[in-house]
Amino acid sequence: MKFPSLKNLAEGAVSTIKRYPFEVLFALAGTIAATTQIELRQIARENEGWCVRVMMIANLGLLLSLSATLYTQSVAMAKSKSLVLKVIVAIFAALLILIIDPTHRSADYTRFFLMSLAMHLLVAFAAFTGKGQLQGFWQFNKTLFLRFLTSVLYGVVLFAGLAAAIGATNFLFNFKFEWDTYAVLWAWIVGMFTTLFFLAGVPVDTHALNTDESYPKGLKIFTQYVLIPLSTVYVIILLAYEIKILVQWNLPKGLVSNLILGYAVFGLLSLLLVYPIREHAENKWLKTYSRSFYFLLLPLLLLLFVAVGARVFSYGITEYRYFLIVLACWLLFISVYFLLFKKQNIKLIPISLSVLTLLSIYGPQSAFTVSMYSQRRVVVKFFEKHNAFKNGKITFVDSTKISNKEGSSGVANLQYFINKYDIVSLQPYFTRNLQKISDSLGKVKDKPIGEREITRYALYDEKLEWIKKQVGLSHFYPYYSPSQDTVADFYRFTANENITVVKGYDIILSNDNSVDTVINNYNGIKIMQTNLNDHVHILKLNGEVFRFDVSELAKKLLADSAKLKTYKLPSDRYNTEKQYSLPTTMLSLSQETPRYRVLFLVKNCDVNAADKKKLSVNSSFGNYLIQQK
Repeated sequence: MKFPSLKNLAEGAVSTIKRYPFEVLFALAGTIAATTQIELRQIARENEGWCVRVMMIANLGLLLSLSATLYTQSVAMAKSKSLVLKVIVAIFAALLILIIDPTHRSADYTRFFLMSLAMHLLVAFAAFTGKGQLQGFWQFNKTLFLRFLTSVLYGVVLFAGLAAAIGATNFLFNFKFEWDTYAVLWAWIVGMFTTLFFLAGVPVDTHALNTDESYPKGLKIFTQYVLIPLSTVYVIILLAYEIKILVQWNLPKGLVSNLILGYAVFGLLSLLLVYPIREHAENKWLKTYSRSFYFLLLPLLLLLFVAVGARVFSYGITEYRYFLIVLACWLLFISVYFLLFKKQNIKLIPISLSVLTLLSIYGPQSAFTVSMYSQRRVVVKFFEKHNAFKNGKITFVDSTKISNKEGSSGVANLQYFINKYDIVSLQPYFTRNLQKISDSLGKVKDKPIGEREITRYALYDEKLEWIKKQVGLSHFYPYYSPSQDTVADFYRFTANENITVVKGYDIILSNDNSVDTVINNYNGIKIMQTNLNDHVHILKLNGEVFRFDVSELAKKLLADSAKLKTYKLPSDRYNTEKQYSLPTTMLSLSQETPRYRVLFLVKNCDVNAADKKKLSVNSSFGNYLIQQK
């Protein structure tokens, strides 16, 4: 085996840089930004936002530039025109930094992901915009996929080896390389090494791929014995579930949408991987599998539409539900196309998905705009229902006529909307200037990014509290519990004597209610304490059992309200519970056996007497006095 020389490696790297200058520049910019962010993490966090934005733009710029390069090569564009196109694409990518700012708009993380997905799909077909070329298209993407996996493998191995070497120098020579050294190493390996390695393997002559009939045998084995069985398992489970809900006439669970998408992904991937060999005589079964896949996908898509539609009808459209609907429509389109047309153009898959992805990022039809209007409508419907929406404006709610459950639901809707779209998006329904209110509630522009992240979530709460006061929902919370509908009636009983008289007893033993079981030995007696719960305490003395139920004592105390009233302490405005300081004689429980007499003195007992028939003891503890007869 002949290993490449350093000279050959250097020449290969230079050749790759000359072929992809803009791509390498974007990769270098992203790597430097990642390195800067790592080093600034502890000293200048206010600049981290720019580092993240540069890394995002570097990713998009690399993908757009690679797409432009592949396109110009495929159409044999003149060098001058090719350079102009690449410069325009690079400038366009760089200008995206003006609209992507995830430190101020968390939705920009999702927008970046969608842009990156669309650009990856663009790379897949940029060199095959003409008619036909399906064989070359498949071979090209197969090469990219395998090259990507190889670059990841090489990058991981290289990082592991160098990281081990750095660790060895720390151990052997007492160097002080810390976590940031490893992080910077990883950034440069991922940003530069794997990128250059991947770009070096991108096919140059894409037209020659149209005559390439090679097919990896391992790919067929992987598809036939892994992907197709997996998709079969998914479809059997999903069809059985669909039959079940039809028989029971129930709405499908939300999780079923993820399973349907999983089946679609496995199925489409398996069909794409075996596309070149589907016409071979020994693979005629692939055509049958292909048609059955799309046929079986149709009823599952109906199930997906029902599952998503039920939740949209009840709770409105969110960004996640928007993407589910778009994917379902796209899968329906793909299924119908491949069932109706014999000449199957697999380029349609990345092209159509790329277009849909771009359409969902910005504009009135985007996921963010549609979901904002839908969720705003959900908020408005709550106030309409409770007669607090007049002349197109939200007014004060009469909270005395709203249950805790409904009030919590309304506040939860407001919280979700504010966290996602800010209170400014509610401006059409308020006369006050919400932009000024939003600005006055928190000035964060001049604060470090680290504090800004903390302040942002605190600011959400500030805005929610402000809105709640404006609309009369101040005493409701976003999370509802049935216990909120129960009127609590708390009591606290404490012993009023700090000194415990032990005359006539041999042992005094503290009962620690924070520990379930405690075992002690004293003078030949094995003592075991067990707390079954907050009100039942069990003591075992050489196997003899004493059981003390504090709830029985609490019932007895509450039954004699006249006597109890004389021991009531002054009310405390910070506590809603009624507090009583009682003599130990009223807080004692005793039991005897032929060998022992035990007195349990309760020192503290907290009781909820909302349900008069069944008291709830929240906590209790005290001391055991033990006499050996």
